[in-house]
Amino acid sequence: MKVMIITDAWKPQVNGVVTTLGKIGEGLGQLGHEVRFVTPEKFKSIPCPTYREIRLSLMPFSGVKEQIESFAPDAVHIATEGPLGMAARRYCMKRKIAFTTAFHTRFAEYVHARIRIPIDFTYGWLRRFHAPSRALMVPTPSVQRDLEARGFANTVAWTQGVDTETFFPGSRDALLARRPIFLYVGRVAVEKNVEAFLTLDLPGSKWVVGEGPMRAQLEHDYPAVYFAGIKTPAELARYYRAADVFVFPSLTDTFGLVMLESLACGTPVAAFPVLGPVDVIGDSGAGVLHEDLGVACLRALDVSREKARRYAEQFSWQASIDQFVQHLAPI
Repeated sequence: MKVMIITDAWKPQVNGVVTTLGKIGEGLGQLGHEVRFVTPEKFKSIPCPTYREIRLSLMPFSGVKEQIESFAPDAVHIATEGPLGMAARRYCMKRKIAFTTAFHTRFAEYVHARIRIPIDFTYGWLRRFHAPSRALMVPTPSVQRDLEARGFANTVAWTQGVDTETFFPGSRDALLARRPIFLYVGRVAVEKNVEAFLTLDLPGSKWVVGEGPMRAQLEHDYPAVYFAGIKTPAELARYYRAADVFVFPSLTDTFGLVMLESLACGTPVAAFPVLGPVDVIGDSGAGVLHEDLGVACLRALDVSREKARRYAEQFSWQASIDQFVQHLAPI
């Protein structure tokens, strides 16, 4: 089967969406499917006004149309709701081509955090965007219930996985800092609620791995915190292993792949009891969820690293790939 995936999120961005789509593409290829991605790389683009690392493709409809027609896919998946996703949706609807979509990020909450557009307004737009999709793939049961309560009628479950060969327990001496070491990995942006972590009164040291529009300001405001920038997966695994607790302060993520990566390295998670952590961690005992993030961090120090690893091993990319294929809508 020839599968075309259209996404506004792509390399060099480093985030869960890009990682997930890359793994899906690799897995589809290994199953014998032919995959082609439509990404911002092939279009003129500008930086997103509030997040320069994200590129917004300019007037992409003709280019998207050309790529779809030249590839002649058997199935089309629209991964994001950006300019490329909107162009692909328009083309598919005009030609009456079946397609699937996905809900990777809590876009309405992100937009509200950045430019204060009302959340209900954005969800209304998202509902209209996804309504023609044969299947709206969502990462967790909690997100699925939330979307259904907001009037989304076409949701299906699509779990996520973790690469346990890249992320595994090992030497913990990569970071020369006072213990315990509390680590955050992800975009350094307002929607990630990073300051909820940085303001905590915790023993030991704090580390932030990642880039984003808030990094310079936070680095200035919190000089005692170590900011390490973006790392390759292999380098990132060394940071996860060295940490005593992985801190996930986000209130808006739909899943949080970084939590699984940390657990796979044996490092327990501390997070708020919200969508994402509730589904990934839940009552597994591999981490601690608490309304007071500082309490969660300190309690997570007592979680067994072996237990964290065993729990992560339950999440398979193969299961995610199989679900993705099952949900596709052949043309």
